[in-house]
Parts: sequence; structure tokens; C-alpha cells
Amino acid sequence: MPQNDHTTSPLGELQAHDEFIGRHVGPGDDDLRLMLDSIGSTSLEALIDETMPDSIRQERELQLPAAETEARVLEELRSIAGRNTVRHSMIGLGYHPTLTPPVILRNVLENPGWYTAYTPYQAEISQGRLEGMLNFQQMVMDLSGMDLANASLLDEATAAAEAMAMLKRVNRKAKSDVFLVDANCLPQTIDVVVNRGRHLDLDVRIVDDLAAALNEQDCFGVLCQYPGASGEVREIESVISAARATGALVAVATDLLALALLTPPGEVGADVVVGSAQRFGVPMAYGGPHAAFLATREDFRRSVPGRIIGVSRDRHGARALRMALQTREQHIRREKAMSNICTSQALLAVMAGFYAVWHGPEGIRRIARRVHRLACLAARGLQQAGFELEHSSWFDTLSIRLDEPRRAAVIHRLQQAGINVRADRDGFIGISFNECTGRRQLEQLLGVFVDQAIGLDSLDRDLAPDFSAIPQALRRQSPFMTHEVFSRYRSETEMLRYLKRLENRDLSLAHAMIPLGSCTMKLNATAEMIPVTWPEFSELHPFCPWDQARGYHELIDQLEGMLREVTGFAAVSLQPNAGSQGEYAGLLTIKAYHESRGESHRKVCLIPSSAHGTNPASAQMVGMEIVVIGCDASGNVDLADLESKIAVHRDRLAALMVTYPSTHGVFEEDIVTICNKVRAAGGQVYLDGANTNALVGLSQVADYADVCHLNLHKTFCIPHGGGGPGVGPIGVRKHLAPHLPGHVCGLLAPAHGSNGAVAAAPWGSAGILPISWSYIRMMGGNGLTHATRVAILNANYIASRLSGHYDILYTGNNDRIAHECIIDLRPFKEAAGITEEDVAKRMVDYGFHAPTMSWPVPGTLMIEPTESESKAELDRFIQAMIAIRREIEQVATGRWDAQDNPLKNAPHTIEELGSDDWPHAYTRADAGWPVKELRLGKFFAPVGRVDNVYGDRNLVCSCPPLSDWLETG
Repeated sequence: MPQNDHTTSPLGELQAHDEFIGRHVGPGDDDLRLMLDSIGSTSLEALIDETMPDSIRQERELQLPAAETEARVLEELRSIAGRNTVRHSMIGLGYHPTLTPPVILRNVLENPGWYTAYTPYQAEISQGRLEGMLNFQQMVMDLSGMDLANASLLDEATAAAEAMAMLKRVNRKAKSDVFLVDANCLPQTIDVVVNRGRHLDLDVRIVDDLAAALNEQDCFGVLCQYPGASGEVREIESVISAARATGALVAVATDLLALALLTPPGEVGADVVVGSAQRFGVPMAYGGPHAAFLATREDFRRSVPGRIIGVSRDRHGARALRMALQTREQHIRREKAMSNICTSQALLAVMAGFYAVWHGPEGIRRIARRVHRLACLAARGLQQAGFELEHSSWFDTLSIRLDEPRRAAVIHRLQQAGINVRADRDGFIGISFNECTGRRQLEQLLGVFVDQAIGLDSLDRDLAPDFSAIPQALRRQSPFMTHEVFSRYRSETEMLRYLKRLENRDLSLAHAMIPLGSCTMKLNATAEMIPVTWPEFSELHPFCPWDQARGYHELIDQLEGMLREVTGFAAVSLQPNAGSQGEYAGLLTIKAYHESRGESHRKVCLIPSSAHGTNPASAQMVGMEIVVIGCDASGNVDLADLESKIAVHRDRLAALMVTYPSTHGVFEEDIVTICNKVRAAGGQVYLDGANTNALVGLSQVADYADVCHLNLHKTFCIPHGGGGPGVGPIGVRKHLAPHLPGHVCGLLAPAHGSNGAVAAAPWGSAGILPISWSYIRMMGGNGLTHATRVAILNANYIASRLSGHYDILYTGNNDRIAHECIIDLRPFKEAAGITEEDVAKRMVDYGFHAPTMSWPVPGTLMIEPTESESKAELDRFIQAMIAIRREIEQVATGRWDAQDNPLKNAPHTIEELGSDDWPHAYTRADAGWPVKELRLGKFFAPVGRVDNVYGDRNLVCSCPPLSDWLETG
């Protein structure tokens, strides 16, 4: 039922009706009135009238259930979770039950100091999570035997697709467009790779015998699985040698736990190694989020997709970490990109790295040996009972030959016993052992197969203690995880202090406002986060039987319905697990629609010059041709240029990609006209939903766009997690619904779409969907609308208060902005030699994370306060910005030296401020406590300004010795 309308005051009766709305939205009634008075508006409704074009305003309330309290929503969610059935999963296929160490569960996954932090672009206030991700990289490098690794990717399937694209780019000698894929790769990996390859004009071929295929077919690259999906452990060195002989490069998809016992791919010549770190302490969560990895050779370091964490130094010469090389293709190659990766799975990578730190190499070996021993015991028992195993070698997965109807009966009886296995290819059952498998499950498993109790002790006695089903030549001989960080923290006391020490080196929303334009760092309420670690949500395998996930399906259906209501679209796909992947999925949907109409020639994609770099990268990845549309002096799409480009490309026009509100932070008046012109020429409109926080409840995107991706990690409160996880679902109009992503597992009904998959799991990162569901339920339709109005008010309040101190670069009608504003710092470079980087680093001394720096306009800062920040916090931020403006004037007038001033030397560390040697003309108080409020609580950057140039010239992406942290250079 829709809510009642409450409009008697800026907040009305909403706060009385539901306490959560008043706790999510920062300013209360009195503050709202003061802020409205300050900007010269009479009410929130009047402000929206002054700000938003009539052409996009919706005339009806959102038809969502009424807002509920936190307690009631958690109770309702408990009921939904109870409809999921948790079985012990032995399905495998890249997803395994794991034991998250409680010290990591409580102090990382459930800790806002870790999950509310932003992507570490500002390295000086991100040293903790940077070290966590460096641990992850070191772990992956050691286990895979490769020279370097990135700081994680979205999932194993898309990591394999990224590897394919990377190999095509770096293998300049190969003329072929053929990519060979081992048929024994994970089925979801094959699905995603085939889909990606088709749109990159690559010829992906699935083959049973890679060595034979390499003798018969030229190719640029190969993907093999080690161990294979069926469990077989077979040598890959001959495949790599055969590939080398033909000039092809080899990617190996693998299992990190298996590599504790298997010869690493890097030791036999692999060029790229990919996989998932999920079983290193990250719950299955019905498919995600999980940290994938990509490791490669030193030769390819500048072509690695995603992010690499590197070791550099700060201005004092001390060791400091940073994101190195910035190899993200969408910002460097744009319309020539073969990857649109803009994010990682930072929080999950950090967890996996800490899992390795907690267990150490011996602990990881012990877990791997135990898993392998269980598989060997099961194999011996099954063979003694007369069952035929497909393979004679394995690590954790057995493939058992069993014809129907006995196969179905065995699977059913195992489910009744509380165990899920998989119906593999026709005539086989697949069983994967894992860290959580115990004696009880093994006895139940064998008892179902042989219809009687099995003497496990006698099996254990009969099987030699050192028995292994891994061929001798493939057993690992090399050490791994030898860095001292993996052997230092064995007691929980020490581990707890290590985690806390790293947490204290990061600035998060637990410390202060993070005013990042376009990134919407809003409240991630505790009540929204609590259900994420409930076993009913966290312990389900993404391919478990449908009826065991009834609660998930209910939640997913309801969330899809909520998003349809908010946007006006006919259908929603939750599969994309990042905003960039939403772009990719949306453009694939448009492309498939044109092809279904016999218009596959429509390949031109119009993109404004102000667009985020992922837009042209995504268009390139789906095989579209990018045509750039200029922007006018006000930052809006140049209508004349748009019309001329449409005229030239009318017959081949596929789509327009446009961000709304614009990347310049304004509501373009002509957006409906722009969209209609594209449609009239036969194109589709893709709206980048990065800025949906300014639209919810006030405008339905489907009124003027055909496709839109929504960043649930922005507008709908999933936390950023230090650079990931994210969810980027797409909404589409009715005519596009049949072309949404499908999935090879068959769990997605045809109504969800039949296009190729864009993620490994059918519903992407399903484990964090309860966050957005809870947010919408606790806010209700009126609460969501109120949040949007306050987000716009907060932004206009900041812009109004800063106007006169800084130039606001773009404004719309009535000099209003949308939910973010851009301040122009370029004049200060000429007047005082002060850059946007100087201002960003100085903000750390004031206790703030800097706004978005140098985008979309170089030399600027883009500020977005969100609705969650109170007037007091906004005023504190404004005070800091005004004080920094006065400091710039101090430099401009010569009162402070052009080089030796607090802006150029920012941020100042506590070590520097407490030193007996203070060489600066300005005072310690000016440096570290520029406003008196900082004496009540102060975040100090753990390192000084990081030297990016040094880091790029001296790339080190592995953990330095702990003794190096004590060096000051």
C-alpha cells in the first residue's frame, strides 16, 4: 500500500512515523529551515521547483510499502531469511563453504571503519586498506608463482574474460583472433568469456584437447582450468609449451587453496593466472561479493586490468603505499579500451589477505591437506563399493559415474541428509570437499552411496598417511607466503591489534564526511548491514536447488519490484556486480535488441565529452563505434553538435550514453529533447545512473531513457568497502526485457532475459542485496523522496556558502545545482601556485577526505554532501574550505612562502608535528590544528604526501620487509 502524504513541514510527520528516516537524513526540521533561509528558498518543494526541469518531474507518489522501523524490518527480513534452507554445500564449481575467522568477521566485515571507507585515491589517508590489499597481492603472487598481481577483480569468470582481452592486447605478434578455451573450465566462466569474446570480435572456441587444438589452429591465447571443473588434476606444462611454440599466450584459471599443494602455474610458464579468493574466508553469499585475482608476468605490468597497489615513499622519505600505475584502461585508452574495470572487490580482498595472515603458510597447507585427505578417503570408500571415478587424480573434487535414475535418487537422498552435490554432465555426479566438511558429512555421503554405514576409521587406517591423488610431478615443492606478515600474528591478541592498527591508518565515514562528487558516500546504516552475515544469506551456494533459496528469491523479486517502481522500468537485472558492468550489460541489451530487429548495422554510440571514462570503454567492449558530442560553456550537451552527429549517423545510430543529472552537477533543461532526438533517429537512450541520488522519488528515469544502471553502492546504501563491493543493476523498458543477461546455470527464468551472462553468478553479488532492500523498506516512498530533496538542499547549501570564496563552475536554472557542485581552483595555480592536489591534501589536516579531484574538469574539486550529513558537519566542512581559501590568500600575498607553506607540505603527520626539529616558518598549530574544533578529535595522516612519480618509476607491488617501515630515508 502507498504511504500517506506528510507535507506539513520540511520533515513533516515522517520522523514521528518512523525513526529511521530522521536518523538517515542528517538535518532535522530546525536545520532544514535555517538552510532553506540561507539559500533563499521557502521550502524543500520550492527548491525542487527552482532546480529540476518540469519535463522530467513525475506527478505521482512512489507506490512502495510504508516506511517501517529498524526492528520491524529486521523481523521481516528474519522471516524471509528463514525461507532459505542451509545445506552443507559440496557443489563446488568455484564456490565453497569457508570458515571466516571470527576476529576478521567482527573486526573487518562487520566494522564500519573498514566497510565505509572509499577507494584509496587519497593514499595518505588509506594506508590501512592499502596494506591489506598489498597482503592480498603478495599472497596471490606467492601461491600462483607469478611476478605481480592486481588488487582484485569482480569474480573469477569476469577475471578470465579480462585475461582474454589482456592477452589479445599484449600479444602483438599473433595475427589470429582465435581464443581457445578448455572445455573443463567452469561453466559460468565459459559463459562469460564466450559472451565477452563475441562482442570484442574474438573467435572463442571451446575444445576438449587443448594440445591437439594448438597443433591444428593458430590462436593468440588459451585458457585452461587447473584443476579442472570435473576435478581432474592434469599437467599444463605441455599445453603451455605447445602454445609458446605457436606464439600463443596462456591464461590459467586456478584455485588458491589447491596451489598450496600443486605446482604453481607461474613455475611452468603461464602468462596470466586468474581465479577467486572466495574460499579464503569469504562467505559464498549466494554468489558474491568475492574477490577475484589476476596475476601475470612483469612484462605485462602496464596492461593489467584493475588496480595494483605499489610501494612508494612520502615527502619525508618514509615508506608509503599507493595505487600504482593507474592502468585502468577506460581513462587511458577510452574508446580503444578492452576493459572498463573501474573498481575492485577491496573489502573482500582485504578479508582474504587477512585470512592468509591469520593462518600463515602452514595453516593454509594444513587446510589444503585436510580437504584433499577427505576427498581421498571418499574416493577409496566409493571405489571399494564398486563405483567408478572419472579421474585418477584430483585435489578436492570427485567425478563419479552414475546413470539415471540412480543418480537422481542419490542426489535426492543426499539433500535429505543435508548435503548438496551437483548433477554434473550426463552420467556423472560432482562432489567437492571443503574447509567446512567434517567427519559427519563424509560418513553421511558414503552411507547414501552404499546404503550402509561406512567404517571411516578403517578407511583412514587403510589409506597411507601421506597418500595423495596428486601426481608426484605436479606436487608443489616451492615455499610460499614467506614474508614475515604471514607468520607474525598467531595469537588473537596480536591479530586484533594488527587489524586495529591498520584501521586507524584509514579515514572512513566513521571519522568524518567524505564529500566525493559522483560517489555518494552516504550513511550505511548498521541495521542494513546486520543481515549480511546471517547464515541464511551468507552460506548459500549460488547454484543450490531453487527451493532451498526461496527467501532469496522473495527478497530479489521484491527488490526488483522496488527498483522498477523507483525508475518506472518494466524489468530489472541484478546480475551486474559493478556500475561498469551495468554499463556493459545495458549496452549489450541495446545491441541485442537492434540485432533482433535485423538492424545489426546500428553500431554508433553517441557519448558527451564530459562522460566518465567507463562510458566509451563499455561501448568499445560491445563493439560500438564512439562518436563524441561536445558540451557548451554551461557544461550541457551541445544540442547543435548532437543534431549534426545524429544527421550524419542516423541510419547507424545505436545509442546515446548520457549521465543525468550531468557530470557537471546540474539538471540539463533539454534532457527530454535530447533523448527524443536520439529515439526519433532509431537509437536507444542509455542513462548512466551514477547520479540517481538526485532523482529518486522526483523523476522516473523510464520516462525519458530506455536503459539505466543504478549504483546500489551509492544511491541505495551498499557501502563502498574501500573500493568495492558494488552492485550495478540495470532497468529497461519492456521492449528490451527479453535481452537482459541470462545464465548458464538455468536458475534464471526466461523472463529474466536470454542474453549472455555478464557475471559469474546469476544474481551477481546477491549477498549484499539485503542492504538495499532494508534501506528502501525503512525509508518507504516518501522517505526516499525526502532524502532526494535534502541531498539537493545540502549541495545547494554548500554551493551557496562557498560562493564568493570559490567560483562554482556550473549552475542550472536560478543558479541552482543538483546534488553536487564543482568548485574551480584553476585561478589559484596562477595567483599562488596552489593546485587542486594541494587543497585536497590540506583537507586531511582539517580532518576531511577530499572531494573528487580533477574530474570531470581538471583543476577542480567536485563536492557531494549527500542527505545523510547534518548541518553541523556541513558547516564544519564549509568552515574548513573557507579557512583553506584564506590560506591560499596568505600564499598569494607572500605572507607565506610559495613552497614552504601548509598547503604544499600537507598533510602533516603526528611524527612531524611532534618532532624537536620544526623547520617551517608557519607554526605547528597552523599545520596540524588550523581550526580549534580539531582539538576535540583529530585524524592524523599516518604518512606525508606520497611521491607518485617515484612509485611509478620504482614499481614494487609486493610487501616490503617490516623493518622497512621504520626507515625514514
